[in-house]
Amino acid sequence: MEKSRTYFCIDMKSFFASVECAERGMSSLDTNLVVADKERGSGALCLAVSPKMKALGVKNRCRLFEIPESIKYITAKPRMKKYIEYAADIYDIYLDYFSPEDIHVYSIDEAFIDATDYLKCYKKGAEELVKEIICKIYSEKRVPATAGIGSNLYLAKVALDITAKNSSSHIGILDEREYIKTLWRHRPITDFWQISKAISGRLARRGIYDMKGIAECSPDILYRIFGINAELLIDHAFGRETCTMRDIKNYRSKSRSVSSSQILFEDYPFDKANTVFSEMVLNTCYELKRRHLIAGGISVGVGYSKDIISSTGGSVSMTVRTNVYSVIKKYADELFLKVADKSHPIRRISVCFNRVADECFEGYDLFTDFGQINKEKAADNAVLEIKDKFGKNAVLRCTDFLDGATAIKRNTLIGGHNGE
Repeated sequence: MEKSRTYFCIDMKSFFASVECAERGMSSLDTNLVVADKERGSGALCLAVSPKMKALGVKNRCRLFEIPESIKYITAKPRMKKYIEYAADIYDIYLDYFSPEDIHVYSIDEAFIDATDYLKCYKKGAEELVKEIICKIYSEKRVPATAGIGSNLYLAKVALDITAKNSSSHIGILDEREYIKTLWRHRPITDFWQISKAISGRLARRGIYDMKGIAECSPDILYRIFGINAELLIDHAFGRETCTMRDIKNYRSKSRSVSSSQILFEDYPFDKANTVFSEMVLNTCYELKRRHLIAGGISVGVGYSKDIISSTGGSVSMTVRTNVYSVIKKYADELFLKVADKSHPIRRISVCFNRVADECFEGYDLFTDFGQINKEKAADNAVLEIKDKFGKNAVLRCTDFLDGATAIKRNTLIGGHNGE
């Protein structure tokens, strides 16, 4: 039987806002600051608010107009490149203590660490070691952090998300016994990792509102409601988690896809949205080429202004497997025309190329003009070389200058936000 393990889950408090405060020589714990692009108007989404703002009741991911007028604050334009630099520096701090094989970067501001084999090496307890790391992050980057310590990955995450919030040290510690003792009756149940509002709603219809309720519910009922996913719910109800760091590092997805999505700057009629969609398909084809991949199918999703109607979408399998834009565009255009509601303003578009494989598996039908295909490939390869050397806007198409086109602007962004 494998010995008990010790996992850390470390999270940067209000990461983007803390970075902006650090850049200004301020403490995010004492400064009212929001990260948002004011140029998008009062409806601009706040990507982060400082801990001081949260203490005043301002919620993360709110809109600028939702912040009470009585609160005076600094507005910082998002700088994704800067946040990535900070995240890389923080990862370097982790590497001062741990091997990459024992670190899993969960998001730009959060990481899991298997610290089991390091405690004896450093002659420190788990809480002492994680506190030292948190202090070093703050000393070097001026970014505050919180941490969860658990006997498995799930408990480390829950200790971070729930227990640490009630700890003066901002460090939560859980094993299975402490989890059952202190959190079995915790509500709302959505505070627990991987319990969404949809899952909690289905549980509530059965009179289940906390982890104790799941633990005491008949497994047959849970399997009938959630299928195979009930196994994970039941394990988590008892604080169990079989996945290890080694499992994460060894995981290889059985299916692969390449996708792109946009939330448009404003409501778009169908024709303008179709222009953006064509840009997205082209850029995703370029991404396939960069990775030396081909696709055999396409999925499209469309969301509408203020969710006045439900999102629409669909998918299609192609009779070919390729990354050539002129070939894929025919399938994509037909699908978008089919799934998009032309009578309502469009606000969100997503496109996903699926059944992705290595380009050595490329295949076409008998009617393909291979001379034209090879000519287009050569042109695309030249365009990619220029873009990689001089920037994404070094080569543009006429459609990129049409009314409503977004490619030129988005090429300057990182993750959909200002890329400075």
